[in-house]
Amino acid sequence: MTDAQRDEVRVETIQKRVRVHLGGHLVADTVRPALVWENPHYPAYYIPAADIRAKLEADGSTRTSASRGEGTGYAVVVDGTTAPGAALQYSQSPRLRDLVRLDWDAMDEWFEEDEPIYVHPRSPYTRVDVLASSRHVRVELDGVTVADSRSPRILFETGLPARFYLPLTDIRMDLLRPSETHTSCPYKGNADYWNIRVGETEYPDLVWIYRTPTPESQKIAGLACFYNEKVDMYVDGELQERPRTPFG
Repeated sequence: MTDAQRDEVRVETIQKRVRVHLGGHLVADTVRPALVWENPHYPAYYIPAADIRAKLEADGSTRTSASRGEGTGYAVVVDGTTAPGAALQYSQSPRLRDLVRLDWDAMDEWFEEDEPIYVHPRSPYTRVDVLASSRHVRVELDGVTVADSRSPRILFETGLPARFYLPLTDIRMDLLRPSETHTSCPYKGNADYWNIRVGETEYPDLVWIYRTPTPESQKIAGLACFYNEKVDMYVDGELQERPRTPFG
């Protein structure tokens, strides 16, 4: 693999202060973190090696990437707490050789400035807009109307179809059954799900709600949303085409 091939990885240095904790102890503190797009959907944080406060102990593992070369694996050790295999360094990559990738889930807390962040770093190229609307939204499943609203909030998120968040009073709550599913989104917060039961058929996880969303998504607090990939959705009387997404 040539240096030119390794340089294909997308790397951007940003000005946010990023801190990482493990076991209550500081692992990293930097004002020059790098965002590295390991996949096209969202970036990962790479921390300058000089700003790592924990001890990195080589564990003999390696990981090979087409864009980053061969990475050396390390355990992260701080004040008696060890996270095995929680760090990688791609010393063959001209753009990454001085950076360390900390495994997101192996760490306990991540902060941008003084605010905690969850799931993965937020991309600076992803935007979420929530707009109040008077469009008429009706949702059907198996020919049964399960929601009918003239006061939706429409959430526009980069790279995803528009989502229609509806007041619970406009939804057939008698058809909803609580689900054990819960998900998290770095842009919106933590979501709870419902199944929908129509006749003898129960459809899992078709509806979700953010009861306490992140500050930038407060307009959807307490509203419910349907997967428009999986139901028949009419907007101003027109049946919408079901979008093709990984959630379909």
